[in-house]
Amino acid sequence: QMPEQQQVSQSPPSWFRGVYLPPALHPLNKTFVKGGEWEDIDSTQEKRRAFLQDFCKKYNSRKKLQIHLVHLVSRIYVEDRHKVLYCEVPKAGCSNWKRVLMVLNGLAASANNISHNDVHYGKHLRKLDSYDLKGIQMRLNVYTKFIFVRDPMERLVSAFRDKFEHPNSYYHPVFGKAIIKKYRHNADEEALKTGSGVKFKEFIRYLLDSHRPVGMDIHWEQVSKLCYPCLINYDFIGKFETLEEDANYFLQLVGAPADLKFPKFKDRHSSDERTSAEVVRQYLKELSREERQLTYDFYYLDYLMFNYTSP
Repeated sequence: QMPEQQQVSQSPPSWFRGVYLPPALHPLNKTFVKGGEWEDIDSTQEKRRAFLQDFCKKYNSRKKLQIHLVHLVSRIYVEDRHKVLYCEVPKAGCSNWKRVLMVLNGLAASANNISHNDVHYGKHLRKLDSYDLKGIQMRLNVYTKFIFVRDPMERLVSAFRDKFEHPNSYYHPVFGKAIIKKYRHNADEEALKTGSGVKFKEFIRYLLDSHRPVGMDIHWEQVSKLCYPCLINYDFIGKFETLEEDANYFLQLVGAPADLKFPKFKDRHSSDERTSAEVVRQYLKELSREERQLTYDFYYLDYLMFNYTSP
């Protein structure tokens, strides 16, 4: 792989075309869309795309990022049959989207019988950074690129509940132990040993700490840093809040089989109440006013890019 790595580090400016300002919006190909029921969703979609485009023009004029193409696309999954690229945003329907991609790719007959482990650890889907630079560039230019996002606070609280309020053989020993050790005064031996029982306030202290004892994680990383929406021109912007209708419209857009519908089931902890605005309010009560403001500031770009209302 060394020659390719060298090629990336010495890549000519052509590999960064569109990095500072994305090209003009391409019209979505609506050849496969049947029936007039999608008009409202289509109208909403066009508004979201135009909003993000306008935001990026203003933002990019002030702040220019130079970032290697391979890193830029490291969260993007490829489905070559229907020519789609999906940027994974955890806690915004990503498990079910991966199931759908597996069905589109012919790896499974139905999205409903693919296990959580198969989705996340089976390595059935290929990522865009596994292709050479020419392959990456071609797919970025030709394929339909899509992203699904979620209200940043809801996504954050959902990630905390999933990773720290249930037994977890990775997040407790890796993140939990480090968080409890640094942010809990007089922590007992059991908590320090297992890393279980992290409180939301402790988690937020870790998140906001510029000297974190353990690094960031994709489940609470900002979408602006996962998917670079101002550097990659996404053709379709779905929202978790309208997940089912957005997803099924997108499947029509790309010519998916007529019987393939986006799964409705909750991937894990199905008996738990979904993380709603009301659930988020309860968690935010544990924070000081300053902590709430700093957490909002942390996700400031995500709020702006996707037109979410600040809490």
